[in-house]
Amino acid sequence: MQTVFVTGGAGFIGSALVRTLIRESAYQVVTIDSLTYAGNLESLADVLDDPRHRFARVDIGDGPALRSLFEHERPCGVIHLAAESHVDRSIDAPAAFIETNIVGTFNLLQEGLRYWQGLATEDAQRFRFVHVSTDEVFGSLGSSGYFTEETPYAPRSPYAASKAASDHLARAWHHTYGLPTLTTNCSNNYGPYQYPEKLIPLAIHCALNGQSIPVYGRGEHVRDWLYVDDHARALRAVFEQGLAGETYTIGCHGERGNLAVVEAICALVDELAPHPSIADRRSLITFVRDRPGHDLRYAIDMTKIQNELGWTARESLETGLRQTVAWYLANQAWSDRVRGNRYGGERLGLGQAI
Repeated sequence: MQTVFVTGGAGFIGSALVRTLIRESAYQVVTIDSLTYAGNLESLADVLDDPRHRFARVDIGDGPALRSLFEHERPCGVIHLAAESHVDRSIDAPAAFIETNIVGTFNLLQEGLRYWQGLATEDAQRFRFVHVSTDEVFGSLGSSGYFTEETPYAPRSPYAASKAASDHLARAWHHTYGLPTLTTNCSNNYGPYQYPEKLIPLAIHCALNGQSIPVYGRGEHVRDWLYVDDHARALRAVFEQGLAGETYTIGCHGERGNLAVVEAICALVDELAPHPSIADRRSLITFVRDRPGHDLRYAIDMTKIQNELGWTARESLETGLRQTVAWYLANQAWSDRVRGNRYGGERLGLGQAI
């Protein structure tokens, strides 16, 4: 039975991938996570004690600990999602993004390379290192066009810059040392178990509790919204079928402006959880000071992954958003617990750069 490492596997996208692999494949999965504020073992509750799953509380900045895991578990590959990921937090405190996203990725590549170089030929040929990244490395689109695998890099936030650097490292370790890395760049994810600082879960929480729903600027910024379980299936397809050295962009033609997304959330919460005194949750929407350097529009051309790997998204924004709102309504206790004393809905990303 083959073993796969999933770094950041207790986070939002990582836990969706772990759940998918346990549910839909025969892999043994080792979840590697340091359990920062956004990592939560409750996201793995359904699979945490599965006989094919093991959790390792390890920071990817700890080279010796990673080396021990590689030597003991003998994986057939790594899917690397461990990262600091919230743009607003990167504006206020970029150091953690440099340490985790760049230095941590370097450590993981080094230990992966050390392990890969010691494998027998057949095992080395099967080994894959999938580096999971973001479309934010490409900068901002105008009113038309799409990001592709050939789009030049133009990161414009500390988060995007740190992910761009890690992308370049992954490709360099392939071209210089032969390590069979692959890179994916995905659009904005949403779905169950997302930490409530992000737009969609924050809007759901505020709408449900009758609180002001903050929207940056005029809500005109457009994102290509990708349901997290669709992304998890795409990552498995890249891991199993992708060609070493290649890049795959992942999206679903789910382009919507932020205001339109929040208005759709308000309508769904009104339908599924009517408020005794607020007939229309859209009245809670409040426009706030925009994020510094806020990119206008992202959109993905996913032709390559569709044609070469046969992957397509199953969920539209409409179907995925309904499932997401329903999940948060049914799991309010989870949201309250993960927020705890670590995040109270306060505004982040005002450009302090502390």
